[in-house]
Amino acid sequence: MGLMSGVNNDEYVRLLGAWPSPFVLRTRIALNLKRVPYEYLEEEDTLNSESVLNYNPVHKQIPILIHGNKPIRESLNIVMYVDETWLSGPPILPSDPFDRAVARFWDVYIDEHCFTSINGVAVAKDEEERKMAIAKLEQCMALLEETFQECSKGRGFFGGDNIGFIDIGFGSMLGPLKVLEKFSGVKFIHPENTPGLFNWADRFYAHEAVKPVMPDIEKLVEFARLKFNTSIFK
Repeated sequence: MGLMSGVNNDEYVRLLGAWPSPFVLRTRIALNLKRVPYEYLEEEDTLNSESVLNYNPVHKQIPILIHGNKPIRESLNIVMYVDETWLSGPPILPSDPFDRAVARFWDVYIDEHCFTSINGVAVAKDEEERKMAIAKLEQCMALLEETFQECSKGRGFFGGDNIGFIDIGFGSMLGPLKVLEKFSGVKFIHPENTPGLFNWADRFYAHEAVKPVMPDIEKLVEFARLKFNTSIFK
């Protein structure tokens, strides 16, 4: 998405990212949801990017949102910043303090357990290690199925009638999950085992804030083959 002409320098929004990153995807969805015009800058070599080193000298990672001249780092932190800064579009985090705390808890859980388990399956050294990582990921999906039923209260998304903080956090992992399903032969989101998540995933993919920026699965498959030079991706 390009910048709108005539935007004040203090409101100039840029996003440094890389297309395969689920963490960059979170930021793009949040900006789309809030209808924020921004300039997307693809960083092909993040480890040696002068912009990344300049704006994130501590972790040297993307995504980096630059609002005016102010850099905001870390994907969940950026999503919260976007929600608090732009009132256009639906709220991303709930207004109730307890519900906000619950949403933040589950997004941290998704990063610390689900994403690490996806990587764990991909880089497993042997069959035993692979089985353990798959079992942990299946446990994550079972917990998220329960969480969806509790948080959605019978509506379409974790956030209720529209996508919210948990939707963005977990939805950004759907691409890597689909790639993993393709190569492992295991269906982690299944209509029988996780019916809520199964139907939610279709709604999430079709959402107007998500569809234009969701990476193509076949491109992700090729990226995974190059990144993870292990037997599961051969």
